[in-house]
Amino acid sequence: MSNNWHYLHGQPEVSGCLKAAPEDFVVREDLGFSPSGEGEHILLHVRKRGQNTQWVARELARLAGVAQRDVTWAGLKDRHAVTEQWFGVHLPGKEMPDFSPLENEDVQILAIARHHKKLKTGALRGNRFELALTGLEGEGDLDARLAAIAARGVPNYYGDQRFGRDYGNLEQAKAMFAGRRIKDRNKRSLYLSAARSYLFNLAASHRLAAGLGEQLLAGDCVMLAGSQSFFTLGEDNPLDEAMAARFASGDIRLSAPLWGRGRLPSQDEAAALEQAALVGQEALCAGLEANGLKQERRALLLRPEELAWQREGDRLRLSFWLPAGSYATSLVRELIKDKENHEDTGE
Repeated sequence: MSNNWHYLHGQPEVSGCLKAAPEDFVVREDLGFSPSGEGEHILLHVRKRGQNTQWVARELARLAGVAQRDVTWAGLKDRHAVTEQWFGVHLPGKEMPDFSPLENEDVQILAIARHHKKLKTGALRGNRFELALTGLEGEGDLDARLAAIAARGVPNYYGDQRFGRDYGNLEQAKAMFAGRRIKDRNKRSLYLSAARSYLFNLAASHRLAAGLGEQLLAGDCVMLAGSQSFFTLGEDNPLDEAMAARFASGDIRLSAPLWGRGRLPSQDEAAALEQAALVGQEALCAGLEANGLKQERRALLLRPEELAWQREGDRLRLSFWLPAGSYATSLVRELIKDKENHEDTGE
């Protein structure tokens, strides 16, 4: 199964390498809050290179003498990068453990503090990225494309990391929905996420291919900027000049479905477009519903904040901020053809 998602700015003409070295992909989590300084949870800010999130979590559990389920993180980060991320350890009524054996030339603890709440997955404001794209080749105006990306954004696709090597996670989801028992709760969650993300990408790509990625339709389900809240354009919220002005200003934005139980919240023309995108995917839709997921929405487009760049010969340096749940590779995909297929560092 290949990645054929539609481009917003057309297929790139320039090719290059993403993550030729871990230092070419730096991501720093932005929690959006500071630890409270007291409570039964320990928050650790960890900088790592060449190690994945789960390995760090296992080591923290070992050093703290707790079960792995008592160690949490805000977002997964892959190993082929330099990342600064937060971990939480639940330690009610216990003294602060010695976490120093975790540190080496590739792992450093930047800060430790107590906090009154569990650190949950997704409990961060966003991520700040510093990327270096290397070995650039081909004819194409990267400055013009970057300016267009800054102004219009990119498709808010889930990155290939969600689907696993050769889309293996999606195939596992299909097998699970067909009756295969998966006892491991984390694997079940991974497979459900892959199926839901795939359907979102399909719906988003279908709308972009129809040339309707930046246009309001009757019955559209729109999201409030900076929020997960949404409402449907209909009798109570008519598609009129005032609504069009809100859309043009960025106050509301288009969305695509995160499939689950319940009625599709879009209506009319927008609902027909989304349903057409998912023809042939009835088994995945039914599997998600059977596993209790509910209808939700995700923004169709992703607009990077504080986007800056500098060209140095065959090398391009980028820096930008993205909200939680989005993928830096969705931006890079619209900019260059990646000579190598790497997993994403994101969410």
